Amino acid sequence: MELLVLNLRILSLHISSGFLLEQRFIRMSMWAPPRLLELAGQSLLRNEALAIAALEELPTELFPPLFTVAYAERRSKTLKAMVQSWPFACLPLGSLMKEWQPHQENFQAALNGLDVLLAQEVRPRRWKLQVLDLRKNAHRDFWTTWSGSRASVYSLMEPEATQPMKKKRRVDGCRMRGKQPLAPVEVLIDLCLKEGSRDKLLASLIEKVKQKKGLLHLCCKKLKIFSVPMQNIKMILKMVQLDSVQDLEVNCTWKLSTLGKFAPHLGQMGNLRRLLLSHIHMSSYTSLEQEEHCVSQFTSQFLSLHHLQELYLDSISFLKGRLNQVLRSLKSPLETLSITNCLLSESDLTHLSQCPNISQLKDLGLSGVNLTCVSFEPLQVLLERTSTTLQDLDLDECGIMDSQFTAILPALSHCSQLTTFSFCGNPISMAMLENLLLHTIGLSKLSHVMYPAPLESYEDVEGTLHLGRLAYLHAKLKQMLRDLGRPGMVWFSANPCPHCGDRTFYDPEPILCPCYMPDLLQ
Repeated sequence: MELLVLNLRILSLHISSGFLLEQRFIRMSMWAPPRLLELAGQSLLRNEALAIAALEELPTELFPPLFTVAYAERRSKTLKAMVQSWPFACLPLGSLMKEWQPHQENFQAALNGLDVLLAQEVRPRRWKLQVLDLRKNAHRDFWTTWSGSRASVYSLMEPEATQPMKKKRRVDGCRMRGKQPLAPVEVLIDLCLKEGSRDKLLASLIEKVKQKKGLLHLCCKKLKIFSVPMQNIKMILKMVQLDSVQDLEVNCTWKLSTLGKFAPHLGQMGNLRRLLLSHIHMSSYTSLEQEEHCVSQFTSQFLSLHHLQELYLDSISFLKGRLNQVLRSLKSPLETLSITNCLLSESDLTHLSQCPNISQLKDLGLSGVNLTCVSFEPLQVLLERTSTTLQDLDLDECGIMDSQFTAILPALSHCSQLTTFSFCGNPISMAMLENLLLHTIGLSKLSHVMYPAPLESYEDVEGTLHLGRLAYLHAKLKQMLRDLGRPGMVWFSANPCPHCGDRTFYDPEPILCPCYMPDLLQ
């Protein structure tokens, strides 16, 4: 054992001196020969008892390659012991699991190692572990670009043995603390809850969190919820440190009453930065009083979301006439607001244009919101208030006609930061498109514009495109842009095909809907 450890130390000195420049320990190609450290690790692991005994003297920089070999060979006893002796503040197990598949046996070995650590009243001498990171895309460089440079690894994980004591700080989500007796270990994970999916790893983790009673904190930065029974959601969220959630997506077809039951969990996510909520419908059996109570229960949670920056609301049936309840509860300026496939009243748009927390918007989306019969003055005011920050504007499928576009052109022409503008699926004439181009040609940052096919390019009211007319009008627009010094700005699409819903794109040649292909082949 001493000879093996000595050989490993010698190899580590060669690495730090630059003699070995490309030490890689993640799955190697079929023709690549084993590296010296990999061979040494395999040799040490032939006798697991010997390998475990050597951990106490193993140089810190050799832990990652040896752990990788042990994981690949499913040496559960060694993995368990290495977790207990891990010399770094963070163990990024998730990225390793992504490379080598998340074996239940290996994962359970890591949890058992944590179990042994947390059961001890006095910490082991080499215990530095504070965070077990199970996120698949976090700290990937720790395993895949290992070059043997001590500095590169230490700068990522900052083991206490080689770095001076520092004040509280964060390194990509891993909290760095001073020594604290029996401080909880954080487990970082991205959760995706789906009905019918049986995640044995998550079940094992939830059970371990229950057993440890506060010594193991389950932290989740990204949480996605699909169609899952509410009792299952509550059971899992009860185990999660909800103030760790920063990105929440709720893609469920929920009744408003179900959203009301979920609302208290949302209010506990005080560090939430991004919220996506979709497909909430009202039941015909719900009384108006119950409806108002559920809406109030939901909107009041925004009072606790002091860091919210992005809000996406899609197919929310209760929003009409109540948008102000959401907006007035916002506690921080939004950078992104997307309200899609919802019914909004003119008063909703007025409240939106007057909201104090939308003046710094970078992205605004109103796709699928019918604006045909409402005044465009609120939208004009909204564009004026965000003219120095707005970068992306989406007005697809809003039923906007020429007269309404004319009203917003002056405000649109002052959106100096605008880079992308899309308003496909609106009934706009060729004359209006030409006018729009003249008003936006001075926006130097505007590079991607998605226009609808002009009304003159359709053969009938059913939406059948005349490809010859469309090509002619497209060429005319392109020539206008060349003459005005912006030849690369236009990319415009047709309205959806009435038969299949697909669009025809021109950029610069047509990418046609399959419905048109038989006609072209005749």
